[in-house]
Amino acid sequence: MTDTISDMLTRIRNASRVQLPVVEMPHSKMKESIAHILKKEGYVAEVAVESKPAKKITLKLKYEGKKSVIEGLRRVSSPGLRRYVGALDIPRVRGGLGISVVSTSQGVMTGTQARKSNLGGELICYVW
Repeated sequence: MTDTISDMLTRIRNASRVQLPVVEMPHSKMKESIAHILKKEGYVAEVAVESKPAKKITLKLKYEGKKSVIEGLRRVSSPGLRRYVGALDIPRVRGGLGISVVSTSQGVMTGTQARKSNLGGELICYVW
């Protein structure tokens, strides 16, 4: 598999459409930091990292009634076409109703945090 982050977003998107309570995926540091951002921003209820038998990430999805809290996920930068943005060029998602995830020199953070820290970097994905 060449694009593991896209696989993560697709697993979350598919699980939320069929209203699964939990989704699991193989572990990587980048996916773990994206999962913690989703938890902190209120899109996911819980994040758990399990190490046995193989390291994996388990996300407990949030729902409001029968509707998922996550309306959409979109991968922006891909392995074939990286998209880098400066601190002033970080886009607002859905007029501020969503978040953008940016990989900076200080780690993975939301677009708002990167803008406040005056850091640019690789634009990973949009979540709304």
